[in-house]
Amino acid sequence: MTWKEITSLEEWDDILEKSTKRGQVILKHSTTCPVSSNALKEYEHYLDESPNNNVDYNLVKVIESRAVSNKIAEDLNVKHESPQVIFVKDKSKYWTASHWSVTTEHMTAVLN
Repeated sequence: MTWKEITSLEEWDDILEKSTKRGQVILKHSTTCPVSSNALKEYEHYLDESPNNNVDYNLVKVIESRAVSNKIAEDLNVKHESPQVIFVKDKSKYWTASHWSVTTEHMTAVLN
């Protein structure tokens, strides 16, 4: 399973709308941060192992897509952090974790 990169506000609006039918996971990733690089490895490891197939997986690069990252924080009323994984259901934050808490084990416990 793979993730889809969100690069526009329209894509984010579509994902938020989809969350009423299917869970949506977003990883906020900084391409310049070693902690974020580790979180991306954990995210991809989770997706390679046994991900929940009833959920869509997304990624937003917080520096390259700053407006999208800010809108996610605003729409979900979630303080921006990076790296950060957010599980969205019914247009609301269901669960979030950041920094060293973004682990394969943590995602498996919550999402599976």
